[in-house]
Amino acid sequence: MRDLYSAQRAMRNMRQVAMQRGVVAVLDIGTWKVACLVLKFDGPEPDSENDGVGTMAGQSRFRVIGASHTRSRGIRFGEIDGMVEAERAIRTALQGAQKMAQVRVDHVIASFSGAEPRSYGVSGQVEIAGEAVSEQDIAQVLARSNLPEFGDTREVLHAQPVNFALDHRSGLNDPRGQIGNRLVADMHVLTVEQAAIQNLLYAVKRCDLELAGLASSSYVSGVSALVEDERELGAACIDLGAGSTGVSIFLKKHMIYADSVRLGGEHITSDISKGLSISHSFAERLKTLYGGVLATGMDDREQIEITGETGDWEHDRRTVSRSELIGIIRPRVEEILEDVRDRLVAAGFEQLPSQQIVLTGGGSQLQGLDGLAAKILGPQVRVGRPLRVRGLPQSTCGPEFASVVGLCLHAAHPQDEWWDFEMTHDRYPARSIKRAVRWVRDNW
Repeated sequence: MRDLYSAQRAMRNMRQVAMQRGVVAVLDIGTWKVACLVLKFDGPEPDSENDGVGTMAGQSRFRVIGASHTRSRGIRFGEIDGMVEAERAIRTALQGAQKMAQVRVDHVIASFSGAEPRSYGVSGQVEIAGEAVSEQDIAQVLARSNLPEFGDTREVLHAQPVNFALDHRSGLNDPRGQIGNRLVADMHVLTVEQAAIQNLLYAVKRCDLELAGLASSSYVSGVSALVEDERELGAACIDLGAGSTGVSIFLKKHMIYADSVRLGGEHITSDISKGLSISHSFAERLKTLYGGVLATGMDDREQIEITGETGDWEHDRRTVSRSELIGIIRPRVEEILEDVRDRLVAAGFEQLPSQQIVLTGGGSQLQGLDGLAAKILGPQVRVGRPLRVRGLPQSTCGPEFASVVGLCLHAAHPQDEWWDFEMTHDRYPARSIKRAVRWVRDNW
């Protein structure tokens, strides 16, 4: 299975086949829900010179013709935990979207959270002897990047050049055609646990689908929730999911760091369930209708009726104040935000020109969360909604659908493929670059 699917270039070919057919599905596999959108590509081809850098890149090429989502089963911490239940959830979401679109889909591009993502910054350089930079030079400098030994149990999920430097000039977006002597490239590499990818590949194959691409939920959430100025000047996207909280940092329109915290909305619901001795489903309902993190004097007087089915009448018919509910929710939310703050500090987020923080995901809708996050993470906090795309139903425009909408934009124009040039064998550097060359040629 790994030989067939782990190479991202093979998935790229499948994506191009799907584009030629004009229809592809995107699938966001989360702990709380599985969301599916069917995209129809009927717009103009992008201009390779002008399109592909901004947030809106490739958006005009497609429209959403089918949408569906269902409750997740067999998924914990953003990873597949029960194969049969996960397959059933994927099939349900896909069939609903296909029914709405009235078309059959064979290729799917998927995103997932969890899998213990780790970021690496790598660089490479090549001498070009006063000539104009060519595509082969870029391919060669990327192949010379010294990849760390991240182990045989991990896979490269994203690899994106974030900066080019030509001699003394740095911060170049596209050095092609410019003349210099030494070309340097800085690249961000994101790796994840191989087992999580293999389980996802197997689940998709069991649904009679071909996988045409993979992406991190943290990354695609940032693509859809951050506006162009935020991605340019520096911003962090905090994707508060059910099983995990994704963290991604963008600068100069590229993701430069990603991580995740294995805590999310499910843990808040579990705290409510245990604290009030109620069922998990009823705890979720209380969190949605009455949850919050900032208590006021009115909350002491607002009583919430709790019903149960234990047979004990006094236990099944009781009330709690909203301030008690907030007292259960807030400590867990503070724990999540403090873990996120630790990740941002470790990444050097405070060094960026702008420290905008955008909250997205289903957990971001908790009342008062932006105010609490401003106290813990920094003053520049807002709740982000996904970018509008053509044909997107109103029901899928909330923050909880940021990942699947971002996946649409990623499907239309993956950043990982901007600099994927073929390099002839005689241009390979003579020194030993076994791992880097093999990775660039086969997996990117």
